[in-house]
Amino acid sequence: MSKMQYFSKYLGCIICVRREDRMRKYQLPEFLAEFVDQKVYERWLHRKAVAHIRRDRNRGNKTAINAEYKIAIHKAVCDSGGKDSYTNEELDWSLLSKYDNEKSKKDGKNYKKQFVLLPSVDHVGDGKGPADFKICAWRTNDAKNDLSCEEFLDLCRKVIASANHALAGDS
Repeated sequence: MSKMQYFSKYLGCIICVRREDRMRKYQLPEFLAEFVDQKVYERWLHRKAVAHIRRDRNRGNKTAINAEYKIAIHKAVCDSGGKDSYTNEELDWSLLSKYDNEKSKKDGKNYKKQFVLLPSVDHVGDGKGPADFKICAWRTNDAKNDLSCEEFLDLCRKVIASANHALAGDS
């Protein structure tokens, strides 16, 4: 019996001694456990951080660092509760790292439609300041593009008003 096992038994407490049972810096949120494992999540998180750092540095943000971006993206994932931050729709987390560029080129719009609820990372600001993100569906992020949250909401209001006006004119 090891000292750790002895003290654990003696003190009546449970101590996780296996490496995989220890809390991780970017622990997989509970709501994702049925869709992806820790390894897939950490790989996705790393790739998203690297992509956003590259984009932000091209925008002039010379202070962007990997650890800060990973923390901010992980926080956004946890805060999302698995839902789109703008529409409150459930995201399809099983789609993480499943997008295939070759299939997309071949099948175009029909292939992309399968990924409308793919979780994506959206900048809250312009990418020139501290890392700040929200999680939303790929479709939402595509529609929002580089708009601020207020600009995006204003655009959505205009679309709805126009649609309502058109429907009222048809009756």
